[in-house]
Amino acid sequence: MIETTLNWYAACRIEDAVENGGVCVKAGNDQIALFYFTRRKEWYATQNLCPHRKQMALSRGMIGSLGDEPKVACPFHKKTFSLSTGECLNGDECSIQTYPVKVEDGLVYIGLQN
Repeated sequence: MIETTLNWYAACRIEDAVENGGVCVKAGNDQIALFYFTRRKEWYATQNLCPHRKQMALSRGMIGSLGDEPKVACPFHKKTFSLSTGECLNGDECSIQTYPVKVEDGLVYIGLQN
């Protein structure tokens, strides 16, 4: 089993996040979509690249729920993805990368693997 360590990247202050929406965070060369799901009091982070048409758009998507599953819908193609697992909820075989998120001392951190 390969052990990986996480580097916690300071993405933004809590007050900089959009309630019930997303923002794009640049971490090195990567674009990460960071979502604050206010109604659930939960934070999520995913890749910003929509795998359907290869557009950096997920941070501008609409968030909601499918049953108890938090999801984001691409603003252009309406493909929906689980914010927890990255699985495509439209039945397609594509998926997105998800990242752990933590909040400490008013800052939001995204866990990135080395």
